[in-house]
Amino acid sequence: MTRPTIPLRRLVQPDEDHLRSTWRQATVRRIEHALALSQQRDPGGWYVAGASGDIGATSVVRTIAGREVALWRDHSGHLHAGPGACPHMGAALAGCSVGDRGIRCRWHGMELPAEGGGAWREFGAHDDGALVWVQLPTPGETPADSPVLPVRPPLGESISSVVAMPATCEPADILANRLDPWHGAWFHPYAFSHLTVDEDRSSPEELIVHVAFRLNPTWGVPVVASFTTPDARTIVMHIIEGEGAGSVVETHATPLGPGPDGLARTMMTEVTIAHSPRAGFRVARRLGFLLDPAIRATARQLWVDDLAYAERRYALRSGSVAR
Repeated sequence: MTRPTIPLRRLVQPDEDHLRSTWRQATVRRIEHALALSQQRDPGGWYVAGASGDIGATSVVRTIAGREVALWRDHSGHLHAGPGACPHMGAALAGCSVGDRGIRCRWHGMELPAEGGGAWREFGAHDDGALVWVQLPTPGETPADSPVLPVRPPLGESISSVVAMPATCEPADILANRLDPWHGAWFHPYAFSHLTVDEDRSSPEELIVHVAFRLNPTWGVPVVASFTTPDARTIVMHIIEGEGAGSVVETHATPLGPGPDGLARTMMTEVTIAHSPRAGFRVARRLGFLLDPAIRATARQLWVDDLAYAERRYALRSGSVAR
């Protein structure tokens, strides 16, 4: 069949009275089973710490799994990570300059790791071109040489964008949200319609979804997407058919630790890597700096809803609200 030259389709957005309910398909048992399988996939101690562009000429400190972590780049641009407190007097290692032997504590100039001795050692760090990762000792996880990365289109031939938002929940609640695609057309009608799960092609390890991305109430772009969980803190959507095939949306859930109220906090970090063989996309890619704000705004709008979903799921489970 000849591939259509224009990906748009006239797909009138159905109103709620004509929208098929999906609650029978979105069974708690089905979602929990897929989530349980995801939690068996070892991340190897690796956690997403932010976007690659977040780390520049001075150090930054992030809280990951209850630990302060400093991240910086050496003069060659190589990523490093270590404890977020200076071993001398506990100063926060944020905003530190970088010397030939590491970062310089702002309080007294101690260079780390060179002058830290055995009291301060670097963590594993990895920059995949879109995201930065840090490796921490994690009970129940076997240290791996590098994080588990999904198949991506070449970054140099794609448009990538990263958005991060905190939530009062656990990482599993963010994955559970994405393992429930049936809520899309109901909870996000401004973004999705004509959503069905392809039961013949789906399995507990992979969900295959037919969906139209909305441009307006009349026009949409139909695609087929695959949802998989490469590790216990990550869920990935690949566009496998239709416009943008090969594009990927990775959603990473990084535990931060408990908040002042004792409830869990998690950072949702999502990277969208858009790709297309169309000639027009090459032009768009050169204007990616103009498109990035729009991509991030769309992702944020969706995650305002989806983090409410994840937070509600956690609140019910933790007992902070009554069912």
